[in-house]
Amino acid sequence: MHKSRVIPALGLLVVGLSSAFWLVSAADTAETSRLSSDVALHKDSDFLTGFIPARTTIAGLFGNHMVQDADTPALVSSIAGAMDVRKLRAGQPYSIDRLLDGRVRRFEYEIDGDRRLTVERASLDGMPRFISTVERIPKQTTVVTIEGEINRETNSLTAAIDKAGERIELALGMADVFSGEIDFNSDLQPGDHFRVLVERHTREGKLSGYGAILAAEFINDQRKLKAIRFTTEGGAPAYYDENGRSLKRFFLKSPLKFEPRITSSFSTSRKHPILGYSRAHNGVDYHAPAGAPVASVAPGVVTMAGWTNGGGRTVKVRHTNGYETEYMHLSAIATHAGARIGQGELVGRVGSTGLATAPHLHYGLKKNGHYVNPVVEHRNMPPGEPVAASLMNVFTTERDRYLTLLLNPSSARAANNN
Repeated sequence: MHKSRVIPALGLLVVGLSSAFWLVSAADTAETSRLSSDVALHKDSDFLTGFIPARTTIAGLFGNHMVQDADTPALVSSIAGAMDVRKLRAGQPYSIDRLLDGRVRRFEYEIDGDRRLTVERASLDGMPRFISTVERIPKQTTVVTIEGEINRETNSLTAAIDKAGERIELALGMADVFSGEIDFNSDLQPGDHFRVLVERHTREGKLSGYGAILAAEFINDQRKLKAIRFTTEGGAPAYYDENGRSLKRFFLKSPLKFEPRITSSFSTSRKHPILGYSRAHNGVDYHAPAGAPVASVAPGVVTMAGWTNGGGRTVKVRHTNGYETEYMHLSAIATHAGARIGQGELVGRVGSTGLATAPHLHYGLKKNGHYVNPVVEHRNMPPGEPVAASLMNVFTTERDRYLTLLLNPSSARAANNN
């Protein structure tokens, strides 16, 4: 449990002196001096703050802070009328304004990023009675353009986003948008740069998160890629290039989000680091930290999830068009044989099981029963389905509006002020 912070409530009493000048005796002067000084009163309450500990109840929380026994049932009853007390979430902030005799004057608990529970004591006299309310936490949403560059100092997307003063959630969102076009593990080059138009949420003056990425531009190895968010009739939001072609390909560019690097490429003959002799390396090895999530690159059916000699914990997935993927050396497996799995869904986590000298992911790809180079095969995947011809006029209007805001940040500021 986190330690609570105690802020004593001090009372201050100041007695003012007249601005007129009078002749006074020495005794009067001493009395006047005594009255003019601040008098500190004994504190009558504690203000406690902290974070909800794991495996606790609301009654247990009050017990830990020596709340008066008579108050606890009334507090729990009042709170239960406003929210489900079984859904108390560990790690969420709270505060208690408590008198020194254990009576609670006020309790606040942040339910989630949008809502706050406030409990007020109705009266200090008589039986304890509390009024609980759930209120929305005020938020402001602005549309902003954020820019970054890949260079020696910021050699990953997360580093470039951090340098721009933003949070990792934005990097994850961008990686998802361009997951069919850029392998953020190996494709980034010094000099690459990006712009992203995104809904940015602030709460009480501080960044609280992000909404939708509306548009983005990524210049990668002299390729200029654009992404525009568009929702078709009855469909879910998706991302398209400026010509209306879907950015979602049959395969993701990589089973890992970004930052790891390829440490061993596809080869027909490679000296094995443990066995010591040369043999085919039927895939690519990605260096990645232990526990990093590994995603299925395409929808399919899990054909194997278990232990293999050499590969350690392994998952194999069968896809359409004669493809099969395999993910080896996992520390944990998150699926089972026979399960249907979607593109981007978790298959396991990076590890070093089997014949591995350090945590990494071996990713293999078969086409019609034969191993192929995953990097080359992913690069040759055809683009996704385009926007329907009947919706191109609507798409074009949305595209032009978003690209104007993306490429001219002053336009975005003007739009937020209107």
